Amino acid sequence: MASSSFRDHLGRPIVAVTGMGILTSLGQGLEDNWAALTSGKSGIHKITRFPTDNLSTRICGTVDFIDIPKPNSVERSFAFARETTIEALAQAGISGDFNGPLFLAAPPIEPEWSARFELGDRSPPAAKPGDAYDRFMAALRERPDPEFQEAALFGAISERLADRFGTRGLPVTLSTACASGATAIQLGVEAIRQGRTDRALTVATDGSVSAEALIRFSLLSALSTQNEPPEKASKPFSKDRDGFVIAEGAATLVLESLESAVARGAKILGIIKGAGEKADSFHRTRSSPDGGPAIATIRAALADAGVAEGDINYINAHGTSTPENDKMEYGSMLAVFGEGLKSIPVSSNKSMIGHTLTAAGAVEAVFSLQTMLTGTVPPTINYTNPDPTIALDVVPNVKRDADVTAVLSNSFGFGGQNASLVMTREPA
Repeated sequence: MASSSFRDHLGRPIVAVTGMGILTSLGQGLEDNWAALTSGKSGIHKITRFPTDNLSTRICGTVDFIDIPKPNSVERSFAFARETTIEALAQAGISGDFNGPLFLAAPPIEPEWSARFELGDRSPPAAKPGDAYDRFMAALRERPDPEFQEAALFGAISERLADRFGTRGLPVTLSTACASGATAIQLGVEAIRQGRTDRALTVATDGSVSAEALIRFSLLSALSTQNEPPEKASKPFSKDRDGFVIAEGAATLVLESLESAVARGAKILGIIKGAGEKADSFHRTRSSPDGGPAIATIRAALADAGVAEGDINYINAHGTSTPENDKMEYGSMLAVFGEGLKSIPVSSNKSMIGHTLTAAGAVEAVFSLQTMLTGTVPPTINYTNPDPTIALDVVPNVKRDADVTAVLSNSFGFGGQNASLVMTREPA
């Protein structure tokens, strides 16, 4: 029986973080990312990956400095995940086979337009209306295209990661919109709490920025159209915010039971104290205006962690910079924390890195843990025109030194997917 010092308030194994890796538009690796983030640097820039003529949004936070063999979302997402996992395992001091389960958050997979057009060009002529699928299959049977096939397989990224890093069992791939990264961490935590493993590899990656993705979000009126200058576009909680900036990135966290980590002499970077997840059935893309599901998610995370509202001394907000989401998130936090919210710093990493979509929850978890480790709260930049209806301490424009011992990190996604994580420093 494990010592009570390794068990939480419900008698479950405490889950520690022993390794972290990150990649965003700010750069590769935790050191470079943290230095840029805390200095208030923006990674948002003009789109160069594809033509933007006649598009209302021409800016992004893409990662264009990693070499990939073929320019598609699968190859980008795999490469990002590979690099962050290498960094995380090195920090954790784990070499050889990982020998634990893999939980991967990955973007919805579909071939790029160019690949679909190429397949259409070599398909046989239509014999009857609606036979496109049969024609495409005939073309692939005649000339197999492994790269096209892999670009259409949802589980391709996790299988490659499992082979590369020697994870155990069938890898799990999930996609819960903007909550995906947090959900992957939650699955890893639950696996350790349930005694199914002593360690879990949780990875979230998104390299899916394409013309099609940008146009789809534009049609939802979700993206900022404030293109000049690019670095000023993402402005969470500001009065003149007009949408999020689409971005890419990845993050990996090595999770271990605290008992196992201490036994092998690993450095403890922080504790995943609790997680909450609730669905929102209000609309396919919009959040419930009353914030009910988000409120329930935050409360569930606090209850799971055994942490009181007054114990939270920093909130890493979802903070997308869309008018509706920022308002809803503020109302949700106010409902949970009441007047105490005024004394809690609440900042948005997305003001600098944009919205990394599937990767966001894990990227922001890494930054949250780093906030506690360093005693530095990253700012919300571009905060020059405050929204008078959102009374928050957003750590405006400049980082702040603070003794942070417990963080709430929110991830509220399209499709009604809501997840919150509570993280704390290593227990005494």
